[in-house]
Amino acid sequence: MIKKISFTVALGLASLGALSGQKLLCQEDGNVTEGKKRSEEERATKKTNPRPGPSPGQQRQAASSKCILTGLWRNELGSKMQIQEVKGDGTFSGEYKTAVSLARRPIQPASLNGSQHFDEAGQPTFGFTVNWKSFSDSTTVFTGQCFVDENGKEILETMWLLREKAKAPNGWEATRVGTNVFTRIKGQNVDESLRGDGAR
Repeated sequence: MIKKISFTVALGLASLGALSGQKLLCQEDGNVTEGKKRSEEERATKKTNPRPGPSPGQQRQAASSKCILTGLWRNELGSKMQIQEVKGDGTFSGEYKTAVSLARRPIQPASLNGSQHFDEAGQPTFGFTVNWKSFSDSTTVFTGQCFVDENGKEILETMWLLREKAKAPNGWEATRVGTNVFTRIKGQNVDESLRGDGAR
């Protein structure tokens, strides 16, 4: 009889253990299911509430981050140049008024002609020639790149070669080299009074 009771008790305990185990498994399954539900809810929330896009100010800054050659520019010496609209093939023309000259005749505006490379990032390289024939026998060739700095300010970083008329061939001393940095001028004309670079 005792053996039977023991067997019955043992069987009952085994059944309870099995039931407890099932409950634990069900709880684990429930936790997994609950976790899956939370993940699905988070994904649904992300879809219905996407991250905000760039603000209008950021969009304007991105749009204005391209450097455009067209306009009025002044370098650190006070020389001014006006670049007319850049054409579809990249060519452009304009006018340059230097503030520095060794010529004996009075400084006069000079024509410039050049071309730029079209750059997707909006920071194109370019080159142009200035013929000082209006008051000098020299010619200057500029090459450089148009940049936009962190503050949205446009600058033209250039290097130039100036050739003066020489009396004999191989006049190496007749060529000068220099650099200029131009910044954009707003609301001014190229004919206004100047302070400051290039024709000799």
